[in-house]
Amino acid sequence: MNTALPGPWGAALYETTIGHARRTPLSHAFTHRTYLWLVDLDHLPPVPAVLRPLARFRAKDHPGSHEMTLRQNLDTYLALAGVELEGGRVLMLTQARSLGHVFNPLTVYWCHDPAGRPVCVVAEVHNTYGGQHRYLLRPTADGWADADKEFYVSPFFPVDGRYRMRLPEPGARLDLTIRLERTDGPAFTATVRGVRRPAGARALLAAALRHPGATFAVSMHIRYQGIRLLLRGLPVQPRPDREKVDQP
Repeated sequence: MNTALPGPWGAALYETTIGHARRTPLSHAFTHRTYLWLVDLDHLPPVPAVLRPLARFRAKDHPGSHEMTLRQNLDTYLALAGVELEGGRVLMLTQARSLGHVFNPLTVYWCHDPAGRPVCVVAEVHNTYGGQHRYLLRPTADGWADADKEFYVSPFFPVDGRYRMRLPEPGARLDLTIRLERTDGPAFTATVRGVRRPAGARALLAAALRHPGATFAVSMHIRYQGIRLLLRGLPVQPRPDREKVDQP
């Protein structure tokens, strides 16, 4: 099996459009354009020193020990759940730290066994309060998986309901869907659509120029949309006193 991703760095960049559509208790929708990385946790892209301010992959930006690697932290999390990959490949879709900042509402890990067969998917969610949580998923052949909502994300939704996620492993195109279903029906849908570009110096510079301050823009856009909802009278739901933070 060929495990290398295309491109000089063995990684991919996806020019993405992220969509959010809220249905209840009021309708609200928007899209945001950015770029995401798909990397192999065992072969992180060899970004030259001069370009590292634009792309860093650090364990401290994700759950787990800061003294361990991204791969070690994920393996520890999976082992606690009774999952052993035995060295199989893990692909991570994420936004890299850029210009000293990163905020990843969603990071996805596609986990394989040594023969390349899919074992599970991990969806890692961060909120704007510094909390983080991982969902261990077992998607069906068509990429769908369900999980009870266990983590406070939007301040306008309580921690209830169930996620319906479609997270097929990316290829030439990226096509993810996450839908929140509550007792009164579908409440929220997020989509991530993108086209793959082989990662390298030129591709990174081009993406950074097309989306200047991309990591800051994500944080600012989330807060801007939150202010819009507040001004429309949407009430804030209380945040749990203790949020679940996954640490080994």
